[in-house]
Amino acid sequence: MNKESKSKSLVLWFDEIGISDVPLVGGKNASLGEMYQNLTKKGVNVPDGFAVTAYAYEYTLKSTNAQDKIKKILKGLKTKDIKNLQDTGREIRELIKNIELPSTLYYEISHAYRKLQKKYGKDCDVAVRSSATAEDLPDASFAGQQETYLNIKGINNLINACKKCFASLFTNRAISYREDKGFNHFDVKLSIGIQKMVRSDLASSGVMFSIDTESGFKDAALITGAYGLGENVVQGAVNPDEYYVYKPTLKKGFKPIIKKSVGEKKIKMVYTNDGNKPVKNVPVPEVDRKKFVLTDDEILKLAEWACIIEDHYTKKHDKYTPMDMEWAKDGTSGKLYIVQARPETVASQKDVAVLESYSLKKKGKVITHGKSVGSRIGAGKAHIIKSVKDIHKFKKGEVLVTDMTDPDWEPIMKIASAIVTNRGGRTCHAAIISRELGIPCVVGTNNGTELIKDKRKITVSCAEGEDGFIYDGQLPFKITKTNLNSIPPTHTKIMMNVGNPDEAFTLSHIPNDGV
Repeated sequence: MNKESKSKSLVLWFDEIGISDVPLVGGKNASLGEMYQNLTKKGVNVPDGFAVTAYAYEYTLKSTNAQDKIKKILKGLKTKDIKNLQDTGREIRELIKNIELPSTLYYEISHAYRKLQKKYGKDCDVAVRSSATAEDLPDASFAGQQETYLNIKGINNLINACKKCFASLFTNRAISYREDKGFNHFDVKLSIGIQKMVRSDLASSGVMFSIDTESGFKDAALITGAYGLGENVVQGAVNPDEYYVYKPTLKKGFKPIIKKSVGEKKIKMVYTNDGNKPVKNVPVPEVDRKKFVLTDDEILKLAEWACIIEDHYTKKHDKYTPMDMEWAKDGTSGKLYIVQARPETVASQKDVAVLESYSLKKKGKVITHGKSVGSRIGAGKAHIIKSVKDIHKFKKGEVLVTDMTDPDWEPIMKIASAIVTNRGGRTCHAAIISRELGIPCVVGTNNGTELIKDKRKITVSCAEGEDGFIYDGQLPFKITKTNLNSIPPTHTKIMMNVGNPDEAFTLSHIPNDGV
């Protein structure tokens, strides 16, 4: 297919697109195409699918006259006025959801879906994901800036999900994000990925990084997993299992799982038979919560794929490119799949030449603890917020204490001095955004919203290894910065004594001649 006809295509299959097609199909789809074309032959399983292009989005808005109507509505926008933002967003989304797709686009989507049905059967269930063309830019991980719809069956449900995806480019948070960043609303375009679902509702799924997210240590892969569909792990609705694998010896054929920890995994997301609400959360039986969701062989297989994917993108970009991936296990076939991959944008950008260490000058009474994100300390007045409807009450410098976060919470996460959540693991939304903002965050405390008193001063410490602690009161702490490049070389060999193995990854950046 020549470049000209490709750029005017309404639908493109994964085997027709690659990483150079981000302007046409957005980051997520370009990446799926890149893997489908290049890595399935190396043994990495990627479910097939197709992309509704960014051109199709533009064509729809222009040919239905929706773009002019949206411009008119946006004239009255005041992003700092939350009520005004909510009303504006709602009006635009309703407008887009109610447009009739141009007949050519309707035909192309129906035709492509029928081809998927031929390959996977009449009841072919698909995941419908937004893939924005300005998303996944190296300067900002728009974590979940748009929507995903799972277990979509039948052409009418698929068309409705596509319209909802188009509308999701105008969620309140996306409008406010673009205004903040100075993006023109129509420079950001939306493509849609339509991919065969992996029946992980009958098995497990999760997130995987080819780098340690906390320390930026390049030689470890981190895998998190829980039962059911992967949205719960991404959003932080469950405390998942965690597995670490050492990449250099894995590549030599060994089985180096260096750490495994069981998460609570209290709920799982499964299919329903309701077309309007195709997924729901159900409790996980007590006996299954205590089990690991992956076998050792499966952990090693995923870590192997993480290395293959990282190596491919590193070669492609001509620079070290660690990856952030989503995996899923199919409960009917028992097979593992990669359903998404994008370059990791936080740990890999860390300046490891400057060692920054935080330490408490004195300790106080521990209120609760969970998993630490980052290695900083923050303090302030606790503000317990149970619902996103109340975020306008949050004040700059307070500590956000909540059950879990999603992208709707981002406006107040930016102004918090620290964040504490009941649920979630190191790869959930709260963790990703806190890391990006450089804010201390403790996830998975289970009971933070019950044990921490609202409006009371607290200190959130992520400076004590893998466990993050919440202390009563505002405790004094100090920050030490050391530029490792300015340390003079010595004739004597400098050995390091590591008292806490949990800190090994972080300490690996310090120049030493042995441990």
